[in-house]
Order: sequence, then structure tokens, then C-alpha cells
Amino acid sequence: MRAVLQRVSEASVTINGKLHSEIQDGLLVLLGITHNDTDEDIEYLVGKITNMRIFSDEAGLMNKSVVDVQGSILVVSQFTLHAATRKGNRPSFIAAARPEQAITLYDKFLSRLESTSTVAVKAGVFGADMKVRLLNDGPVTIVVDSKEKI
Repeated sequence: MRAVLQRVSEASVTINGKLHSEIQDGLLVLLGITHNDTDEDIEYLVGKITNMRIFSDEAGLMNKSVVDVQGSILVVSQFTLHAATRKGNRPSFIAAARPEQAITLYDKFLSRLESTSTVAVKAGVFGADMKVRLLNDGPVTIVVDSKEKI
């Protein structure tokens, strides 16, 4: 499971021209699920996302988490995070989980994030054609992969 965390001043998801969800200060999380992801990957990423110290403290240092600053989290599914690009110029998405497996893990991920966090959690719609708008604060963008936790 791979997540791209972006510290944002604002972020939103629009579907079919209608605003679906939006947040102010917090994290936009782009979530990619692969075929061998499990509940263990969910636990690892939820812990990292809620505890990652990428928000500024009073001295301007990145010492606070999204929970510490009482920000919000917007999660958007994004299978393209598992694109293979070594050969040719057309990415392969064979490593991405099939939709029927991915949606179950995506829903579990959202449930776990909501149940363990004290901040508002919003989401896009799995498999929808979404327009994601964000104002990256910093810019701060961090990639976390549950398979690289050594």
C-alpha cells in the first residue's frame, strides 16, 4: 500500500461537476493499493499518516502531526501510484489491486483511519472520475510505502 501525503491549506474532490468533499488545513492522501496488501499494511499506513510530524510548531519546525494541529484528512484512491514505468512509455498497472479487492481494502482503510483518529476524515469515491484540487502548503509532499518499512 502506497500513500502520497500532501500538507494542504485546502483540498477538494469534485465528481461530475459537483463538489463531493473538501477540507481546509490538513492532509490530502492519495492511496494506492496493490494485490498483496493486507490489514497489516492498513495499520502501518494509518499510524504513519496520523503521526507523521510534517506540520510546523511555534518555532517553525516540522514537529506536529495532523492530529496535533487538529487538521483534516482527505483520502483519494489512486491506482496509478503502482504504475510500472521501466519498459517503454506506456505505464503498466499490473501491480495495482483489482477493483473488487481494492475497494474492500480502501473501505477498511477509511474505517480504520476514522476510528483511530481524532480529526475529520473525508474521502473521494472509489473508482470515480474525480477532479482533485489542492493548495499544497510548503510544499510538503511525502511518499510512504507499507512494503518499505524496514
